[in-house]
Amino acid sequence: MDYLYHILVIALIYVIFASSLNLELGYAGLYNFGHVAFFAIGAYTSALLSLAGFSPAASMAIAVLCSAASGALLAVPALRLSGDYFGIATLAFGELARLFALNERWLTKGPMGLPGIPRPLGIEAGISGIPVYFFFTVTITAAVLLILRKTTMSPFGRALKVVREDEFVARAFGKNVFSLKVRAVAMGSLFAGLAGALYAHFVTYISPYDFSLNETILVLLCVVLGGKGTLSGPVLGAFVIILFQELLRFLPIPTDWGRFVSPIQGMIYGAVLVILMLKRPEGIIPEHRT
Repeated sequence: MDYLYHILVIALIYVIFASSLNLELGYAGLYNFGHVAFFAIGAYTSALLSLAGFSPAASMAIAVLCSAASGALLAVPALRLSGDYFGIATLAFGELARLFALNERWLTKGPMGLPGIPRPLGIEAGISGIPVYFFFTVTITAAVLLILRKTTMSPFGRALKVVREDEFVARAFGKNVFSLKVRAVAMGSLFAGLAGALYAHFVTYISPYDFSLNETILVLLCVVLGGKGTLSGPVLGAFVIILFQELLRFLPIPTDWGRFVSPIQGMIYGAVLVILMLKRPEGIIPEHRT
C-alpha cells in the first residue's frame, strides 16, 4: 500500500508540473523547453532553506516566489524573441540551471546532491510518512487545479487564448500581448516551483540528475498526450505517463542492460512526443472550441 501511495504522490506532483506548463503551452501558445529549470529552482530553494534552519512550509513559500520571479526575469528578454528562438532560449536556460546545480558545489553539493531534506508540517521521513504526505499533496493539487480553473476561465485566460490564436487580433482588441505572456510564464513558473518543492520534500534527496532534459520531454509528453489547452488533459497525461514508467520497472530486463534503460526511455518518450504532435496534436482530451 505504501508503494501505491508513493506512485500516487509522484503522479500528483507531475499533475501540478504538467498543468503549470499547460498554462504557457496550451493557453498562451508558448513552447517553453526549459520549464524544468523552475521545477529545479523550486526544489533547490526549498531544500537549501529548510536545511539551513527555515521551516519547510516557509521554505516552500519562498521557493514558489523565487520560481515565479525567475520566470518573469527570463520572460522579459526571452519573449522579445519570436517563434523557435524563444524555445531555444528557454532550452538553454534549462540546461544552464542544471549545470549551475552540478558545478556550484559550495551551494548545491554538485553531483553529491542534497540529502536529509525535512518534510513539512512534521510529516515523518521515510515510508511511515508517505500516507500523510499523500493527503497533503492531494490538498495542494486540488487547490492548484481550482486556481488554474478560475484563472483560465477569467478574462485573463480568455485573453491568453486569443494571443495563442492570433497576436494581431489580440492587439486589435487593445490587449498588451507582451504583458500577458510575461504573466503567463511567471504563473506557470510559480506552480512549477511548487511542484519542485513538493518533490524535494517528498523524496528528501535531490541532485542535478533529477532535472535533466529527460524531465522536460516527460512533462511535455504529459501535456501533449493528455490534451493541451484543457484542464483535465495534463492530469490524465501525468497519471498515464507516471504509471507507464512504473510498469517498466517490472520488465525482465537483463542486469547488463541496466545502463541503457534510461537513454532508451528518453528516446522512446521523445519519439512518442514527435508522433503525437504530428498525428494527434489535440491529445486524448481535445480542447473544446466554440
